Amino acid sequence: MHLFTLIIGIWLLPRGDTLTCLECDLAIAGTCNATHIECPSQGYQCGASREVYYGVGLKLQDVEKKTCVLPEMCGQESVNFGAFQIVQKTQCCNSTNCNSKLPEPSINPPNGKKCFSGSDLTCEGKILPCEGNEDFCVTITVETGRQTTLKGCASKLMCSKLSYVASLYEGAHVSCCKGDLCNGGITTSAGMQLVVVAIVSLALFS
Repeated sequence: MHLFTLIIGIWLLPRGDTLTCLECDLAIAGTCNATHIECPSQGYQCGASREVYYGVGLKLQDVEKKTCVLPEMCGQESVNFGAFQIVQKTQCCNSTNCNSKLPEPSINPPNGKKCFSGSDLTCEGKILPCEGNEDFCVTITVETGRQTTLKGCASKLMCSKLSYVASLYEGAHVSCCKGDLCNGGITTSAGMQLVVVAIVSLALFS
């Protein structure tokens, strides 16, 4: 009887309120037609993410996403292959539908760290100065009949995301290391860049 009373008491305890946030899937920045979503637990916050693709210093694409996020997903992250770079910034908040405003990702100055880059198809083993919180050298390898590899700089969270997404693709592998030029030399191909962009995009918004 006491056990039954205890179970009923626990079931009747008031549950902590969870946030309601604005939500929209990937859209060109500024065109998001947001709906509302209730976050799955109290550990989540409302997040507004903006992802910018840069090529040779020019902005090529600018997309956004809004949804519930975990606190560790907040902040800015990036991956840089020299000829192109992808920067994502997620701004988080803790009140109802507070994620209406988009953050502005920034290109940060070099941080003193260096990695081998493989995005310049005409120059093997090019040394790339890392930027902002790109504290790791990254190597992305894909087996597509033959092994192709692309290398550059990445932030810690980006390394974790890339590793997870690569694990979903047969023949794809991501490794990150900490230390100047720890990612060795480079071989790459034009087709490889398309594979990498797909993996990175999935990683950023997974």
